[in-house]
Amino acid sequence: MAGSDNWSNPVSPETSAGLGAVTKARSNKLRSRHVTMITLGGIIGASLFVGSGNVIRTVGPAAVLSYLVGGLLVFFAMRMLGEMAASRPAIGSFMEYARVGLGDWAAYLVGWLYWYFWVGVLAYEAVLGGETMQTWFPAVPSWAWSLILIAIFVGTNLISVRTFGEVEFWLASIKVLAIVVFLGAGLLFALGLWPNATFSVPNLWEHGGFAPNGIGVAFTGVALVIFSYFGTEIAVMAAAESVDPAKGIRQATSTIIWRILLFFVGSVLVIVAVVPWDELPVPTDVANAPFTIALAKFGIPGADVIMQLVIFTAVLSVLNSGLYSASRMFAALADKGFAPKAVTTRSKTGVPVVALLASTIGGLIATLVNFLAPASGIFDFIMNSAGLVALFVYVFIALTQMRLRQKMTPEEVAKLKLKVWFHPWLNILLIAAIAAVVVVMLTSDSGRSQVWTSLIATGVLLVFWPLVRRNLRRRPDHASNERIPSNEGVVND
Repeated sequence: MAGSDNWSNPVSPETSAGLGAVTKARSNKLRSRHVTMITLGGIIGASLFVGSGNVIRTVGPAAVLSYLVGGLLVFFAMRMLGEMAASRPAIGSFMEYARVGLGDWAAYLVGWLYWYFWVGVLAYEAVLGGETMQTWFPAVPSWAWSLILIAIFVGTNLISVRTFGEVEFWLASIKVLAIVVFLGAGLLFALGLWPNATFSVPNLWEHGGFAPNGIGVAFTGVALVIFSYFGTEIAVMAAAESVDPAKGIRQATSTIIWRILLFFVGSVLVIVAVVPWDELPVPTDVANAPFTIALAKFGIPGADVIMQLVIFTAVLSVLNSGLYSASRMFAALADKGFAPKAVTTRSKTGVPVVALLASTIGGLIATLVNFLAPASGIFDFIMNSAGLVALFVYVFIALTQMRLRQKMTPEEVAKLKLKVWFHPWLNILLIAAIAAVVVVMLTSDSGRSQVWTSLIATGVLLVFWPLVRRNLRRRPDHASNERIPSNEGVVND
């Protein structure tokens, strides 16, 4: 309803949704540089360094267009999330807004799916990191290395959010520096300004054309790349634990997507300009990764070793940020009654200890299943069933923002410091585009398996919803949870 007191004070200096009044020293909070690198760290991983090769081989040079369109869709979703988060910074981010805008069922569903996704990411990165370490130090089995890596980053997350942010800052900085150098060297090479290089920009159109398999394939390629961008929303959760949450969220949602587009779109553009797309091998390992092939063209010795180190750093970075994301979402679920109350336990530094350890156990189970029962198919199911989570989250963000905007008065809308353009048509466009991506996924075997396994995981959650709803109604604070928390009781720095 317009005029609802839910939005009587649209811009909140600091709110931790579901956490009550939480006092944290400034020294334990994240700064803007941490928020930026946390966001980049959670998204720039093996999917870019290695997985981009599959996209290029499928689409051709038009893969640049695929990454651009996919990035724009994510940008629209981030703008919608940014409008909500800048007005009410909340840990749990889109889950909290989904609860208020659409109801408890929406928050329960999107929150658990998001947590499930990151548990799968933890397992994937731990397995990849363990196998990489085992190639360097074969005396120790890969499963042991996986456990060691998980233990290390659980430790950094347990100390404080500031410690996590500092570790992530430096890990992500290595990745960003590597990409910046790659972009600079690649541009010089493509223009023929690199030693022993010739003008190679015509590679964009000389090998069957810019879209050798048809321009339509470039748009179907969006389905392949959109998951590479998933993790951008970490910026909102991280900014909520920063020194100035409202300002941090506005900056993160407004600027981070442009940086990501530069890294993804720019890197793919350099690769297809430097290396003929039809000469790229299947990226089965680091040595066959498109970045490695491009580096070899530069005449840089040890290109495979360099990329192996960079990708390993990327794995560690995503593992670190994944633990953070999973634990914050799990804690937010518990705060709202969607998970056991014990999960809400926090350390003196504000770290949700139980949520962190529980999320770690989930990742450990999935990791060990891969090593102990590789033929069971369980690990593959976990990986595939997380496939639609990104799309589910974006749809919920679009629907929630539409609903919450309806509850605001014209005066409240005017006070918003971050607004969605062309509301609600941009929301409708995003939902329609996501529906088209799902349809495209159903046309391929790999995509179809992701759709069906994701629906199975969603169905399992829906089975437990009646029990959760019954427990919610017994909570004495359930009525108050129907409203977005105001600033009352929040201790500011």
